Amino acid sequence: MSFFKRIFSSEKKETLDKGLELTKTSFFSKLTKAVAGKSKVDDEVLDNLEEVLVSSDVGVETTLKIIQRIENRVSNDKYIGTEALNQILREEIAGLLSETKSGEETDFTIPANKKPYVIMVVGVNGVGKTTTIGKLANQFKKAGYKVVLGAADTFRAAAIDQLQIWADRVGVPLVKQQMGSDPASVAFDTLQSSVSQNADVVIIDTAGRLHNKVNLMTELTKVKRVMQKVVADAPHDVLLVLDGSTGQNAFEQAKQFTVATEVSCLAVTKLDGTAKGGVVIGISDQFQIPVKYIGVGEGIDDLQVFNKFEFVDSFFK
Repeated sequence: MSFFKRIFSSEKKETLDKGLELTKTSFFSKLTKAVAGKSKVDDEVLDNLEEVLVSSDVGVETTLKIIQRIENRVSNDKYIGTEALNQILREEIAGLLSETKSGEETDFTIPANKKPYVIMVVGVNGVGKTTTIGKLANQFKKAGYKVVLGAADTFRAAAIDQLQIWADRVGVPLVKQQMGSDPASVAFDTLQSSVSQNADVVIIDTAGRLHNKVNLMTELTKVKRVMQKVVADAPHDVLLVLDGSTGQNAFEQAKQFTVATEVSCLAVTKLDGTAKGGVVIGISDQFQIPVKYIGVGEGIDDLQVFNKFEFVDSFFK
């Protein structure tokens, strides 16, 4: 497979390798136990492998797809030794991810014909939403873009304060109002300000209340409608931030938010502090929405564009 011949940027890849260390260690520990005493991949090994994948937060549907692919190979080849299972798993997971839209981007770029490029960020409180916005602003600024942030999560004073800290740290302007202000008004002001400043990228934070509330859908729809009075096709991206360390709860949040609004891409955070990194594989496969960014460390540069080839390489390294 051409996948295995890819050359990755060393510094970024080292960060990814380190960030996935807990996930990898946990997964292969379980896999070793699953094939202990077995020389051949048989029904019992496949049953054990299914349990390993599900318990590694890959998700039931995606696990069944992977098991089916391996069953087909076992059926065709008649005999596959357990020592080949790592390689087969690697190939099948890479093949599965290659069928998704995820990981096509290789760096922090925006379309030249969209200015300002407007990103609306959604997600529940505590998933790393504000931190992701700050790190994203930093990456875009490093790429040479002029960035403006908008604090439209007006229901928590801490959200506005945290975003101000990130804006100061990165060195980009923040448009904000008082706590309790109309989020749509903040979004409107942010876009007006960005147009007057000739900004390239606008990132707007939104309220992180519980994802199963109907009023969230109403609010996000209003924010989008008001933004379009300034920039006709805004937002260009609706980025849903998910906490990878919550495993299956991240799946549930993704389901709820995709009902509440038209999510166009995903960011999966906190992968460095968890053994549940397998959730990225399941989310990439199950949602027809690309995973665009992953958080693999606490450093300001540790938000990476998700590349499925690099991810699988690090996972099986």
